[in-house]
Amino acid sequence: MIGEFRDFILRGSVVDLAVAVVIGAAFGAVVTSLVDNIITPLVAAIFGEPDFSALTFTINNSVFGYGAFINSLLAFVLVAAAVFFVIVKPINAARARRQAPETEWEMPAPEDIELLREIRDLLRR
Repeated sequence: MIGEFRDFILRGSVVDLAVAVVIGAAFGAVVTSLVDNIITPLVAAIFGEPDFSALTFTINNSVFGYGAFINSLLAFVLVAAAVFFVIVKPINAARARRQAPETEWEMPAPEDIELLREIRDLLRR
């Protein structure tokens, strides 16, 4: 049982997944910092105060803090936009430049295939 567990842990997919989680967490901190320190102040400079947490309404002594939801939604959209425009678009552009251009090159058919095509075309006539 211990040998099987060791084999499971040392399998490439588990190690790759662990590395991806660690890198993802570190990358998440970088993106969060970008949004908190650059994009959010930019939004605040253009539209005013970006903090909506004080927005609430009350029904029967129950307070609904919809401003916190707006803050979370705005943070999600800003993080998604930052990831898309700063990481995804440049990586896709770099991949497209690296790929060889596809050419419409067709191998000539073997002689017997050509003969069969000619016979087919004659039979159709």
